[in-house]
Amino acid sequence: MDLGLLHRRGLLSLPILAAVPVSQTRAQPSPAGNAYPNRPVRVIVPFPAGGSNDISARIAAEHLRALWGQPFVVENLSGAGGNVGTANFARAEPDGYTLLVTPPGPLSINQFLFQGLGFAPESFVPVTVLCETPNVAIVSVASGIRTLEELIARAKARPETLTFASQGVGTTSHLTAALFQDLTGTKLVHVPYRGEAPALTDVVGGRVDMIFSNVAGALTQYQAGRVRMLAVADAERAPEAPDVPTAAEAGLPGFRSTAWFAAVAPAGTPASVVARLQEGLSQVLRSTEVQRRYRELGATVVGGTPAETAAFVASERTRWGALVRRANVTVE
Repeated sequence: MDLGLLHRRGLLSLPILAAVPVSQTRAQPSPAGNAYPNRPVRVIVPFPAGGSNDISARIAAEHLRALWGQPFVVENLSGAGGNVGTANFARAEPDGYTLLVTPPGPLSINQFLFQGLGFAPESFVPVTVLCETPNVAIVSVASGIRTLEELIARAKARPETLTFASQGVGTTSHLTAALFQDLTGTKLVHVPYRGEAPALTDVVGGRVDMIFSNVAGALTQYQAGRVRMLAVADAERAPEAPDVPTAAEAGLPGFRSTAWFAAVAPAGTPASVVARLQEGLSQVLRSTEVQRRYRELGATVVGGTPAETAAFVASERTRWGALVRRANVTVE
């Protein structure tokens, strides 16, 4: 379950992020007695440049710079399903000058898949969730598959022949495929990559049959007719691709998976700094320009307090951990 859905269903009391003109998010000085930030802030993205994780982080970083007048410098440190960059982040000083913006894997999934992570995700200090985007079943045009029903039928008829790309072991694209196989009783062949962009490239080129990626990352390729979206793994259709049915509409109820991108600080970061960051990000997320740019990605602004974000990340950890055990997902 994602924060946005929880809010829409009334299960979380998140603030409604009403849009404000972008001019109101600029050049706000630090209040008296609070000098943070007074130098550049490093923002680690544990996946390659060009994917939705990277783009969502850069949008927020750009507007934080405009808000506070200090650079928020995005650094891509990819590898091992996000573990390389996250381990680097975990060693940073807990002073608010190193942040991590990441999808679920490093925070809620990887601990169930990898031994010796080199970090304890439960110790990180959640700040907020920037945005969310539903995952979607995507096939290459070369596959000839046009509907989710056809995909399931072919996968059942030819076990362990259809290939699926992922953004890496333990990522939501990997676990979404595991959920699909668990629900349909099918067996696919996993082809992990070091991020979303290279994985999608090989699906577009027909070198891999499919990917369970998020709408944000695949929207441009879909609009150009280079891939087919078969079903959205969410309760509602994606506004950016309204012709793509939900999984339930396509005949697979229970197939629900969204990608979200959370900002967290290292363990031990002072509460005053975390509060300052959350307030700044909340202001950024309310800007009409940021909301427009996230919508163009196929993503929805979320927000939330540190406490709400911590509770949400913990619930996702429980949900994905149960799937890993039930589906016997292992690191290949």
